[in-house]
Amino acid sequence: MGILAHNGSSILAQVACIWEATARKVGNVHPGASFKDVEYTDFLISGAVLGDALRMFRRKAGDPTLVGEYVFWSEASGWVGSNTNLGIALLLAPLVDSVPTWDYRRSVAEELGALRRSDTVRVYQAIRSANPGGLGDAPEQDVREEPTVTLLEAMRLAADRDMVARQYANGFADVFDFGVPAFLAGLERFGCVEAAIIDSQLRWLAEYPDSLIARKRGTEVAADVQKRAAEVLRLGGIATTEGRRAGVELDRHLRSDGNKLNPGTTADLITACLFVALRENKVAPNAPFRWHAPDWL
Repeated sequence: MGILAHNGSSILAQVACIWEATARKVGNVHPGASFKDVEYTDFLISGAVLGDALRMFRRKAGDPTLVGEYVFWSEASGWVGSNTNLGIALLLAPLVDSVPTWDYRRSVAEELGALRRSDTVRVYQAIRSANPGGLGDAPEQDVREEPTVTLLEAMRLAADRDMVARQYANGFADVFDFGVPAFLAGLERFGCVEAAIIDSQLRWLAEYPDSLIARKRGTEVAADVQKRAAEVLRLGGIATTEGRRAGVELDRHLRSDGNKLNPGTTADLITACLFVALRENKVAPNAPFRWHAPDWL
């Protein structure tokens, strides 16, 4: 299991967070682009907080799940003043907490099946603390109320409107079957991590409407962003001059209304994919990162 033999899962989680935040993805914060209330260093601090939370706990086979505790202690708004990593914490917690076996995907499914109501309580506390944009009200098991179901059951209730909840409901199928292969294909094609991340972000956006955009601006706006990303890919994506030009225009569109079109859920999903690729030794932390393209963001 390579680096994980030395309890390195928290380090891999931090690497995934750093990679995701550093890549120049459309509409997101990166070293060259900030939001009014969030900048690149906030994401680095959040990744450090998350990694520290993961190191606080050690779980062995047969022990109760620690997913709820991971999410609660990873929520970093108290450190940076904004909700920067709640979605990442929700996604990485079951991926990191799963007991290592030869079949990683099966161990994740078993982890999800072992979730308890106490996990839901802690996650709800973290969500209320983070107060994510477009939270709204839920018809059942609203986060403002005391939960009566396990975290998996709660996530199933939200799976039709939130891509993070959907991963719990389907055993992270979109991460394992779509996101990780998309990243690895980009890595083989472009030879560096940043380009693979940017390429996979465009593919995520073209395949699935972003949940954060849908919550803030509605499903029609999210579908419009989906169509725009598909057009970037139709023009060749970041592999062609036309595609890169269209990608730059998409980036401007996503930032045109006070960053209300920030595809934040997609960014969280990419972080989960990066962790899985690292966890399964499909990419190394010291892989070439920087993508050199003079006509990109």
